[in-house]
Amino acid sequence: MKITTFNPLIFTKDAKPLIELFEALGFERTHTKSGINSEDTTNFRMKNPDGFHVDITRTDKTPGDRCSIRMNVDNYEEAFKLLKEHGFENYQNLGAVETGSSTLTIMKAPTGFSINISEHKKK
Repeated sequence: MKITTFNPLIFTKDAKPLIELFEALGFERTHTKSGINSEDTTNFRMKNPDGFHVDITRTDKTPGDRCSIRMNVDNYEEAFKLLKEHGFENYQNLGAVETGSSTLTIMKAPTGFSINISEHKKK
């Protein structure tokens, strides 16, 4: 399994102030994906001139701002299995979420932090 992206991911009910903060820090929006998991969930991908990324996901399902790690991989099943072997559980039993352009899910560590694994589909 190859990791292709590894960066912070922030879940929030109100993305606007966070987007404004990261824009003030020199980040620009590079990609927006809406309707994730058939819900009113939107992900904003941002990048700064030095190549650092941050993702902000607007969702009503989070009780407050929550940070995670976004990890894009070239093999979703292998990443899922590896994290399970290290005690991670599928967050809220979401299973694999198909977005049309990727397969993703959130995995929660026994200690509480989470990793959002995602495999982008090649065309």
